[in-house]
Amino acid sequence: MEKIIFLKYGELSTKKDNRNFFLKILNNNIKHVLKDKVEIKYDYGRMFIIPSENDFTETIAKLKNIFGIQEIVVAYKFSDRSLDAINENIIKILKDKEFKTFKVEVKRSDKKYEIDGMNLRKLIGAHILKNLSNIKVDVNNPDLIVNVEIRLQEVLLYFEGIKGIGGYPVSSLGKGLLMLSGGIDSPVGGYLAIKRGVKLEAIYFESPPHTSEAALDKVKRLAQKLAVYNNDLKLHVINFTEIQEAIYKNIPHDYLITIMRRMMYRISEIIAKKSNAKIIVNGESIGQVASQTLTSLSVINDVVKIPIIRPVACFDKLEIIEIAKKIDTYDTSILPYEDCCTIFVPDHPVINPLKEKCEEYESLIPYKDLIYNAIKNHKTITIKGEEELEFQDLL
Repeated sequence: MEKIIFLKYGELSTKKDNRNFFLKILNNNIKHVLKDKVEIKYDYGRMFIIPSENDFTETIAKLKNIFGIQEIVVAYKFSDRSLDAINENIIKILKDKEFKTFKVEVKRSDKKYEIDGMNLRKLIGAHILKNLSNIKVDVNNPDLIVNVEIRLQEVLLYFEGIKGIGGYPVSSLGKGLLMLSGGIDSPVGGYLAIKRGVKLEAIYFESPPHTSEAALDKVKRLAQKLAVYNNDLKLHVINFTEIQEAIYKNIPHDYLITIMRRMMYRISEIIAKKSNAKIIVNGESIGQVASQTLTSLSVINDVVKIPIIRPVACFDKLEIIEIAKKIDTYDTSILPYEDCCTIFVPDHPVINPLKEKCEEYESLIPYKDLIYNAIKNHKTITIKGEEELEFQDLL
């Protein structure tokens, strides 16, 4: 009898003709995360992973953060498919488990197996009752479900599975560029995009000396949290100081945020195209701040042709915070280091900006030259999900 892990695909099971494409990517992602330390086999319905005996806990912990996996199951596999072998192996395993009630579930992948499913359930259940004391059957709410799966060449025995995070394997649906700030919303937006199979790179706008090195370190930490799900993450850091100061000195202050966001979108589109990203992803939520009214979003969107994906657009703040806590970005996001989206916020920003006024005000600054210089001098950091980063007294 061999102890193994098998994975249930969940949503990938609906892909029919394209399923092998997704499974190959999932297989590669698992190998990347597990560092090729395990044997992996897969077929149309299951993916089997065989770690060494001492690596089960660590392997399961890593599998729980890989998109495309619906359920992780520790199973016992053996090749003798006789009823005697099944009963003998079940008793061996159950002797180490604590439970008072149980039920047996049988799945016959091999429909030619000599005992039908209903009779096999009864026979196995009777054998368990005969050989273990102080237990009884409860088909409605058992402490333990004993799953027996009859396959063509083997039998699998397993119990309750561990929930995975579902979604699609990372990179199966292409690449996107995340506008990553130090706030709560954008990491959540990034996480939700990764869950849909989008491989992310990220862009961050800093504005030294108005923003600190600690603010950048904070964003690196957020990027590292996302890299756990994304396999790794390239972070493009844009020095936004000259652009931001030009806007502040020359443009009416009620339009500061709108013009600033339009500049960020222009830069993000250029970086996205250079990175072969098909979409821009951000954490904008409808109505949450002045630049996120429908009118503002429309005017800001107008400067780019690339699609903008806003995964949290229809979430309220409490819903976003709940996800941030779940993915362990919340405590980092609330650290008190301002990014350039918050340092020059006017008292009364326009909530219904006019496109014509934006274009008129933008003509007051040489923004094309400023954007060119910012992109030319930007730096890129590759962040791994497991590496230790140096932080400047963040906590």
